[in-house]
Amino acid sequence: MDFSNRLKNLPDQFFAALTQKVADAIRQGRDIINLGQGNPDQPTPPHIVKALQQAVEDPRTHKYSPFRGTPELKQAAADFYKREYDVDIDPHTEIAILSGAKIGLVELPLALMNEGEVMLLPDPGYPDYLSGVSLADVTYETMSLLEENLFLPDYRLLTNEQKDQAKLMYLNYPNNPTGATASIEFFNDTVKLANASDIGVIHDFAYGAIGFDDRKPVSFLQADGAKEVGIELYTLSKTYNMAGWRVGFAVGNAKMIEAINLLQDHLFVSLFPAVQEAAVTALTSSQDCVDEQVARYESRRNTLITECERIGWNIKAPTGSFFAWLPVPKGYSSEGFADLLFEKANIAVAAGKGFGKHGEGYIRVGLLVEEERLREAIRRIEALGIFS
Repeated sequence: MDFSNRLKNLPDQFFAALTQKVADAIRQGRDIINLGQGNPDQPTPPHIVKALQQAVEDPRTHKYSPFRGTPELKQAAADFYKREYDVDIDPHTEIAILSGAKIGLVELPLALMNEGEVMLLPDPGYPDYLSGVSLADVTYETMSLLEENLFLPDYRLLTNEQKDQAKLMYLNYPNNPTGATASIEFFNDTVKLANASDIGVIHDFAYGAIGFDDRKPVSFLQADGAKEVGIELYTLSKTYNMAGWRVGFAVGNAKMIEAINLLQDHLFVSLFPAVQEAAVTALTSSQDCVDEQVARYESRRNTLITECERIGWNIKAPTGSFFAWLPVPKGYSSEGFADLLFEKANIAVAAGKGFGKHGEGYIRVGLLVEEERLREAIRRIEALGIFS
């Protein structure tokens, strides 16, 4: 039996190919320093693991979850937003529980758009946004994220036709891949655009906990009127090193949340209840583990910057996320430089072109190895003589 056209039209899975390439090299005995991954390298904090262990022992967690998630987890998410961002969330109507934020990002076009309608996507941006475009059979226009504009879209560059036709807009700050952050002024401007052009806003807040230099990332929902025009997706993957647990949530506009919930009523029966109980513990208990994690990433960022400057590689420090967006040397494409590092220095990075047209000229580096491995990676690059 042949695949459906829907599957045939899916874009290549960028990260799956990169992961397989690294795994094959490691099996060959190569000492690969993997800076291309987006997978947190530290374990889930012990108090969250313990909460799961205790929940698993309770037979009540072995049954189906309520279709739309447990009331306890939805209340915990609402309390989290009030504590962290002073945003009021109705746990009954303004929260959708997700099996990881990726599912929400991919299913939202299915829930909110009709075939052929237009959405606005950042370029560069998270490649899996395009999976939702393909599955929903919609079209998209890109918003350029350029260094001279601090990797924020310049709404003045959108044509009247783009603004008239667009039904949804995706944003992502702190940003993957650039490491840029957004201000409340930018989000206020976003709300104004959304109101003027009747565009729904989806803010991917996956790296919401990770801001540097004593600057906490801003939630889109902190902007005046944000809940009237959009939602925000949050994941526990990065904040609490729970990537494999697959738990997140969407919060905000009640009608958009209902669309997610209605679609998911037909696809899932929510998450394993024990995982939901552990997620409640993560969201409501001490956040010291989060502060320690952010300090770890900031220290790694500073090490990377110092080492790059030492060899003459001039880069800009990311202000959030656990990624750095590094310009490739003159004479190289992003893929060519990534291939050179992999073949000659046993360093894996993500080529910027994989994130969109405006990713060309950059590579993405993850701050997801210990500082000594970062230093070793830069020493290996130094030995290539490119920056001498």
